[in-house]
Amino acid sequence: MPQQLKRYFPILDWAKTYDRQIFGADLMAAVIVTIMLIPQSLAYALLAGLPPEVGLYASILPLVAYAIFGTSRVLAVGPVAVVSLMTAAALGNLALQGTTEYLIAAITLAFMSGVMLTLMGLLRLGFLANFLSHPVIAGFITASGLLIATSQLKHILGVTAHGHTLPELLTSLVTHLPDTNLFTATLGAAALAFLFWTRKGLKPLLLKLGVGPRLADVLTKAGPVAAVAATTISAYAFDLEGKGVAIVGTVPTGLPPLSAPSLSPDLWSQLFLAALLISIIGFVESVSVAQTLAAKRRQRIDPDQELIGLGTSNIASAISGGYPVTGGFSRSVVNFDAGAQTPAAGAFTAVGIAGAALFLTPLLFFLPKATLAATIIVAVLSLVDLSILRHAWGYSRVDFAAVATTIALTLGLGVEVGVSAGVILSIALHLYKTSRPHVAEVGLVPGTQHFRNILRHKVKTSSHLVTLRIDESLYFANARFLKDYVYDRVVCDQPITDVVLMASAVNEIDMSALESLEAINSRLKELNIRLHLSEVKGPVMDRLKRSHFLDDLSGEVFLAQYDAWSRLAGDNTQQAA
Repeated sequence: MPQQLKRYFPILDWAKTYDRQIFGADLMAAVIVTIMLIPQSLAYALLAGLPPEVGLYASILPLVAYAIFGTSRVLAVGPVAVVSLMTAAALGNLALQGTTEYLIAAITLAFMSGVMLTLMGLLRLGFLANFLSHPVIAGFITASGLLIATSQLKHILGVTAHGHTLPELLTSLVTHLPDTNLFTATLGAAALAFLFWTRKGLKPLLLKLGVGPRLADVLTKAGPVAAVAATTISAYAFDLEGKGVAIVGTVPTGLPPLSAPSLSPDLWSQLFLAALLISIIGFVESVSVAQTLAAKRRQRIDPDQELIGLGTSNIASAISGGYPVTGGFSRSVVNFDAGAQTPAAGAFTAVGIAGAALFLTPLLFFLPKATLAATIIVAVLSLVDLSILRHAWGYSRVDFAAVATTIALTLGLGVEVGVSAGVILSIALHLYKTSRPHVAEVGLVPGTQHFRNILRHKVKTSSHLVTLRIDESLYFANARFLKDYVYDRVVCDQPITDVVLMASAVNEIDMSALESLEAINSRLKELNIRLHLSEVKGPVMDRLKRSHFLDDLSGEVFLAQYDAWSRLAGDNTQQAA
């Protein structure tokens, strides 16, 4: 039972070795992440179409929940750009009346996502994330970054623009360009320039001035806070609101209120697909970051428990007035670099965000929305990687088609269509690739017991023996392909007497493939050709023994391909060209 508790409550594992030194490291990391998270939380809430305080609410209890149930020592959970954009797209299609209904829908979306993720974790369905290929994910995130950055230009320019696709956004921006507010554009451009410079140039300058590396890192991460402070003071001092600059306005003070999701069946049915897609994308993004950072410290994470950790985080967000959350890339890297040792750093960050919600929100009244937009643009442009197109083109035309299609659909038709197409495309590409497995005719490398492709190496072959190496598991999608391949090969002028299927790379044979093997065996019998197998793996052999196939097999099952060659090749061998 204690071991089972540790499986579902990883906190019981790392908490028993917690000491003062680890506490100090976690506390320092929490300070740095809190400084970074406050402006990001406000900005991402606005990106999702929600009041700014909702971003703070989504950064308190979810972090505590992940600290209890998550397995990554450094993953920083909270609002992220891509999930915020997907939330805005999902809720924007509902034609809701007023901020209250919109907020309830966001809370419901977080709750649904949390329930889905938790159930997937309890059912150990973490492997489902493998169906989203890296090219598709890279294409979706790149396209989402471009969409997010474009959607924030209206706040930088101080104009009204709408749309969920790139053509809609660009058309709307161009139409309203004459309405650009000069004060907003100047402020937004200055904030953008400062934040870009802070990201690249501030730390080298501080180090050059003799500031210590740790302090220089903290000051660099505090760049967005400095931008928020400077522009807020400017907006107050120069009455920029009166000059048309949009400001955040009143942000409620206090801890998150307890809230509950809507139980409306109509709303749940409308949000079901969006919640599923947000869950999948959020999990894939989160677990990718967690695994990468865990590997750097020779640690490991449990993907199934990560589902539970993210699920409970989203449920916690829902009951505290938040919206869907997941592990953020930039915050997690900062948390890692700052020296976080355990998930307690996230809990300490939650305390810091709670303090901001209690005491700092009155100071945000004059915060220009253009500053938050600049914060978002600088953050998401780091996600944009168009070089993936070049790399994919050079490596695989199929992967290039996947990346290009995902980017085009996301930009042209919206994030839900893009990610849905990405999931379908990932599965379709897997089926396409495995439906035409690589099958090589192999021969003996002279002077060895190794067998290689006759088209690539100078090997010995036999005129009456054909050995085919199957480089893929056999299942329903490629069963007919193998059957046709064998039939085409044996129909020739040579007097073939034996065919050996070398199964060293076959990990699975399903019922459809078994029926194809039975058909191949029967057809070859009619042609007076014996069918043999070699190098069959133990689990595959165990499965075959439970069928009649081995009893009906016209040939033998050889432990090694060299045994088959020695028995069947005879003296009639020649050197392949």
